[in-house]
Amino acid sequence: MNFFYILSAKRVKQAIIILAASFFTAGIFYIEQGNIAPVFSTDNGPRVIYKGPKSGKTIALTFDITWGDTKALPIIDLLKKEGVQTTFFLSASWAERHPDIVKRIIDDGHEIGTMGYNYENYMDLEDAQIKKDIYRAQDVFKKLQVKTVNLIRTPDGNFDKRVVRVIDSIGYTVVHWGVDSNDWRNPGVQKITSNVLENIDGGDIVLFHASDSAKQTEVALPNIIKELKGKGYSFVTVSDLIANTKVQSKKVE
Repeated sequence: MNFFYILSAKRVKQAIIILAASFFTAGIFYIEQGNIAPVFSTDNGPRVIYKGPKSGKTIALTFDITWGDTKALPIIDLLKKEGVQTTFFLSASWAERHPDIVKRIIDDGHEIGTMGYNYENYMDLEDAQIKKDIYRAQDVFKKLQVKTVNLIRTPDGNFDKRVVRVIDSIGYTVVHWGVDSNDWRNPGVQKITSNVLENIDGGDIVLFHASDSAKQTEVALPNIIKELKGKGYSFVTVSDLIANTKVQSKKVE
């Protein structure tokens, strides 16, 4: 965000500078009471991805899985039927217990990202503990023959500047989201649908869940996908959404 002003009135100039600085600070990185405004980084800083390029009508559906074994497969079956490729963010402790579902995700051409191993709030962990959790997850995915995993979604979407820097230092990119279906709250099929359709835009990363706690996602998805296709949207993985694109950036200090 750049601000250029040429003003003769000293007081007005000072006021503008203060206002600009306030907006800039708020825009760089703001986390309070669970409200996160993630940003892209410059080449010299850590980054948190929440949206791809707005041009075009390409979006990325993402699904978090941390526990349960009854909701994932029906959602995977639906995605295959609809010809939709997505990115699944998996807790490695869950993946370790469900290698058959992980294999199915891979075989259907979906992308896999990690959510670490123990699904602990990284903001409560020391730097070394964060790295240990991610490396443990990495070992699990290697054993499950998952291709290189370099995308991570922090447990419950919680992170701060320190967490992002630690993750970035070991070669992972944090992926947040731009549209939240809030399906984990089970607010009703219509509400899940409107949460997505009323807020969608080109380049968006959409958050869904395929854990057993999300009881209404499977029912809401068919109409969501149908409506999005009808509006001309196409579906890609997160990696494909952000590959070879120039994105807006701010440095995370």
